[in-house]
Amino acid sequence: MFDWNLIASLIATVAFDIIYFGAIIGTITVIILDNRNPVKTMAWILILMFLPLAGLVLYFFFGRSQRRVRVIGKKSYNRLLKKPMAEYLAQNSCVLPMNYSRLIALFRNTNQAFPFDGNRVEVYTRGLSMLQSLLRELQKATKHIHMEFYIFEDDAIGRMVRDVLVDKARQGVEVRVIYDDVGCWHVPHRFYDQMREAGVEVRSFLKVRFPLFTSKVNYRNHRKIVVIDGRIGFVGGMNLAERYMRGFSWGIWRDTHILLDGKAVHGLQTAFLLDWYFVDRTLITSARYFPKVDNCGTSLAQIVTSEPIGPWKEIMQGLVMAITGARKYFYIQTPYFLPTEAVAVAMQTAALAGVDVRLMLPYRADNRLTHLGSCSYLAEALRAGVKVYFYKKGFLHSKLMVSDDELSTVGSTNVDFRSFEHNFEVNAFIYDTETALQMREIFLQDQRECVQVFSKNWEKRPWYRKAAESVVRLLAPLL
Repeated sequence: MFDWNLIASLIATVAFDIIYFGAIIGTITVIILDNRNPVKTMAWILILMFLPLAGLVLYFFFGRSQRRVRVIGKKSYNRLLKKPMAEYLAQNSCVLPMNYSRLIALFRNTNQAFPFDGNRVEVYTRGLSMLQSLLRELQKATKHIHMEFYIFEDDAIGRMVRDVLVDKARQGVEVRVIYDDVGCWHVPHRFYDQMREAGVEVRSFLKVRFPLFTSKVNYRNHRKIVVIDGRIGFVGGMNLAERYMRGFSWGIWRDTHILLDGKAVHGLQTAFLLDWYFVDRTLITSARYFPKVDNCGTSLAQIVTSEPIGPWKEIMQGLVMAITGARKYFYIQTPYFLPTEAVAVAMQTAALAGVDVRLMLPYRADNRLTHLGSCSYLAEALRAGVKVYFYKKGFLHSKLMVSDDELSTVGSTNVDFRSFEHNFEVNAFIYDTETALQMREIFLQDQRECVQVFSKNWEKRPWYRKAAESVVRLLAPLL
């Protein structure tokens, strides 16, 4: 007599094994056929082999490639670019710096980033000064305000900015706001509803309705953009939250943000309107959002964006070209240092060729895991001659880079896999001696608050620390 319960149990077990191992093998096959960076591919394969169940879950949320997805149709994109392109072509005296003509061409060809001259740049290294300037410019708005932040917190700072936006909306100013849904997960809906009730158009970026059942959580809008009347713009590393102003009990929050006054604001406007189309499916192309702007300064600037869609990694590729093109020095500030192989090799190559390459990281970071991963890359950099500094006055969140007293860039992009491959980012690349010298001085002032790391001493850190760093490094492409 057959034991049907036993047979059913065996069939269920076999079926489960087939589905389970089939899912693992199928996922590994998909990863291999996706032709990704070999390091990243091997990291996923190792996780799936040694932690198969956790690996499947992690891959579903964080691993699937979105690079073949289009945000906007080519025809619509060309309509959006029509006005800024006309303004770019109408420039009479725009002379591109010879040393950076290839870098400018790279951004122009891959990102439609038009180089605009005649801009004025103000640099902020403290949250309070940036906030004061932002509130002052918001109060002057008469036509429209476009704003997007990764974090728009419901605290004293966020409510202060919200109240200004509400007042301007009631005065008849068009106000549009984009916030990242994951970055603002814990912000109560009422905070944004109060803006909506006053006439502010508010949208969340890639809303995650069911966090446990979607991979959208991995693709975040990390940009910080403000555009006021199409003439004044803000971009950089600061979000709208108290900690960006007050810091921590153990130190200040050191960040970098800039105000742009001039035609380069057209680039910020284009980036915002493209994101608005992404979240609202409304294509805004009216010429009134791109007003004619007279020369306000001497800076030539490009607004460059990158995202996990499309064929290129624009900001990472530009960074590689800028580092390898440096002749005298290249200074980098970043809170996280988990570089792609291309960036790491570019830094090492430049240092070995005699370029003064300096890397500044926080001595104490806000994420211990990523800090361990960052430290795992320093031995190679030090051996190549890269000078490494740990900032000790507080948390260094600045994403500032400056080279050869000519090129500087500030934006939202960290030197890590997440910024280069998974996040929606934006940077202003500025080709101007005056701005570069100012950025260089900021770096050197911060360097006075640092301790320098030397290769001989770095090798003496405890073995268990090295082991922890090495383990985390295996996961670096996934962090």
